[in-house]
Amino acid sequence: MGDQPVRAVDNRDTRAEGVRMATTARRDLEETREVLAGWLRDRHGATDVEISPLTSPKAGYSNETLYLHLAWTPPDGPRRAEDLVLRIEPTGHQLFVTPDAVRQARIMQALAPHPGVPVPTIWYIEPDPTVLGSPFYLMGRVDGRVPGDVPSWHAEGWTVELSPAQRSVMHDNALAALVALHRIDVHDGFDFLTPEGTGTALDRYLAGLRDWHTWAQPSLRWEPETVAAAVDHLLRERPDDSSAGIVWGDARVGNISFGAEESVQAMFDWETATVGPPGIDLGWWLMFEDFLCEAQRLTRLEGVPDRAAIIARYQELSGRPVEHIDYYELLAATVMTLINSRLGVLLMTSGGLPERVASAYARRTIRMIRRGLDRVAA
Repeated sequence: MGDQPVRAVDNRDTRAEGVRMATTARRDLEETREVLAGWLRDRHGATDVEISPLTSPKAGYSNETLYLHLAWTPPDGPRRAEDLVLRIEPTGHQLFVTPDAVRQARIMQALAPHPGVPVPTIWYIEPDPTVLGSPFYLMGRVDGRVPGDVPSWHAEGWTVELSPAQRSVMHDNALAALVALHRIDVHDGFDFLTPEGTGTALDRYLAGLRDWHTWAQPSLRWEPETVAAAVDHLLRERPDDSSAGIVWGDARVGNISFGAEESVQAMFDWETATVGPPGIDLGWWLMFEDFLCEAQRLTRLEGVPDRAAIIARYQELSGRPVEHIDYYELLAATVMTLINSRLGVLLMTSGGLPERVASAYARRTIRMIRRGLDRVAA
C-alpha cells in the first residue's frame, strides 16, 4: 500500500474470505439497497435518498459488513452526503455466543464524547430484525490506515515502511488510547455493559467464559483437553482483583485506524466489550502481539516494544501497577482459542477450506495456551 492512505473500517483476516462469501453472497445487494432507502424514508423521514451500489469488503466476519455512499436530506437539517458502513448482525455464522449489533452501536455512541477514545460516528440503529433479516446499524467510514493481520503487520504492509521512530510513536499512541479507555468511569453511561450475575466484575467475566466454553464444545476439535485445562485453571486460580472498568475485549493495534503522524483516528470492533479489570485488555494486547509475531516465528519490528516494555509503558501511562499479567495473558489465549476454533469450523463448513488451513489459528493459540500454563505453573 505504500504511503497512500486507505479508507478503513477494520482490517480482518483475509483467510475468512470463505465465511464472508458464504454470508454476504446470499444477500441480494440491490434489494438490500432498495429496502434501506425505503427504511430511511419511512422510519426516519429522510427525503431525496440516494444510495450507491453496495459493496462488500474482502475482510470482516464477526458482522456482515457492506460499504455505501449515502446522500439524503434529514427532516431536521440540510442535505448530507456521507460514506457509510452498514453492519448487520450475523445469523448463521456466529463467532460469539450472543451477537448483538445494537449493543455495539450503543457502545460507540457512549464512547464518542470521551477524549482520547475516537470511534466511528453512529448514524442510525435498527433493532427490528424484520427490516434486513437481522438488527443493523449505519456508521461513518474512517480515513486512515489499519495494521494488517494477514500477512502480519510485523512482516508486510505499510507498517514495515515506517521508520523505527514512527512505529514507536504509532504503538505508543495506540497504547495511550487504551489507557484513555480504561480511565472512563463505567458508571458514566456504560451501566448496560455490566454482565448479569453476582460477585466481582472478574467473577462475572469468568462466568461468561465458562458458559462460552460450554457453548463452544462442538467447535473444539483441536486439543479440547488443553482448552479445558486452561479454563479449569482460570476458574480455580482467579486473582484477587476487584477492579472494574470498561474492557474493550479486542484491544490491539490492528483494531485501530491511524492517521497523520501515526495518530489514532478510530478504535473498532466492540463485539466483546464488557466491564472488568483492565488486565483483561492488557493481557489481550500482549497475547495478540505474540500471536502476530513470535508465535509465527517472526521478529518484532524495530521500534515496536517487547512484552516487558509494553507492560512498563502501560504502567507509566496509567499510573497504576500491572498485576497478575501472566493470568490475564492465559485468559486471552484461551478466549482467542474459543474464537479461532469456531472460526476454523466455519471456514471448513461455510468457506470450504481444508482442515489443515482452517485449523491453523486455533492450533497457534493452543500452543500459546500451553506456554501460558507452563508460565503460571512455574
